[in-house]
Amino acid sequence: MPGNSFGRFFKITTFGESHGPAVGVVIDGVPAGLPISIDDIEIELRLRRPGKAFTSPRREVDRVEIISGIFNGRTTGAPITVIVRNIDVDSSYYEEIKYTPRPNHADIPYIIKYGYENWDYRGGGRASGRETVARVIAGALAKKLLMLSNTLVLGCIKSIGSISTEDNISFNDLVYARCSPLRACKPEAESKFAEVLRNAINDGDSYGGLVEVHVLNPPMGLGEPVFDKIKADLAKSVMSIPGVTGFEYGLGFNYAKKRGSEVADEVFIENGRIRWRYNYAGGILGGITTGEEIVIRCAFKPTSSIRFPQKTVDIRSFEEKIISIRGRHDPCIAIRGVAVVEAMVAITLVDHSIRANVIPAVRLSDKDVETIQERWERYKSLCKLSEEYQ
Repeated sequence: MPGNSFGRFFKITTFGESHGPAVGVVIDGVPAGLPISIDDIEIELRLRRPGKAFTSPRREVDRVEIISGIFNGRTTGAPITVIVRNIDVDSSYYEEIKYTPRPNHADIPYIIKYGYENWDYRGGGRASGRETVARVIAGALAKKLLMLSNTLVLGCIKSIGSISTEDNISFNDLVYARCSPLRACKPEAESKFAEVLRNAINDGDSYGGLVEVHVLNPPMGLGEPVFDKIKADLAKSVMSIPGVTGFEYGLGFNYAKKRGSEVADEVFIENGRIRWRYNYAGGILGGITTGEEIVIRCAFKPTSSIRFPQKTVDIRSFEEKIISIRGRHDPCIAIRGVAVVEAMVAITLVDHSIRANVIPAVRLSDKDVETIQERWERYKSLCKLSEEYQ
């Protein structure tokens, strides 16, 4: 099955199924010398772990096992393999519906492409959101490498259903979202999101959501003309996430509603550096990063697995059937999706940073390691700092 890898210089290959023994990732292209601990990875995995309020009740501890590529706590330059074993698997629900594919899922397309006899119907198999554990693992390494350029990737939920955070999102808002169970950037939004989701759960239904991710202090000059533009690779990486249905950066689709004079940004000099006053372009012009804050948004569809009765067909008889999907599912996949979007953005930026020699391709110096470690400790403290805003 091709299509399981992403990246050129920082390349990840994910493997495993939702109800298989484990999921994992092989990460190739990490320079030697990067200090990596299990804790470094688990602080990111915690943000997408199920079993919390308003998420799937599936109880996975997501315990990390590093198989290769790290020796004495540092990367060796060899491919890094990390796995997480699936321990809370219950496939009984899926035995009930293996002949009645779920509407709005990848079930029927997978059957068409690979054949019913080869389709893993247990929780969606490879098409399951469980695969994103591997992405977040790789994203943890990418985020740590980005400390070399003092770049932070932070995200939040912009909206759930029709409830939206209209205000501009500040650094403090993004910090707050780190520990919000709903990844909300403001307390008032969190209470509104919670009310909407409680109603959805009671109705056996779900909601979609909009995720916004900010890249603070991104390197300038990332991206290649013509087909390897940073915006193109970001779009591909984010759109590859299960459940994502739309992508934009900067003003995005709002550009289509404007006159040119309304979105003509002002260029000025600040401390000897060229700046854009309004950053309408979201930190990317001509497919190359400007050094301004990168702002992207992506839409997640409502969770397709709902108790609400839906029409499908029995693939044995081709007769129409009504199904109500039981099991353990998120009422809004966008909530845990924030961590996955952050991870894919970080992976894309590191891939381009190595290509542009912003991050060394082969080996980190002792000074590089010292800088990374110092900034990483500050980054890890963000969750503690966020308590001040709750």
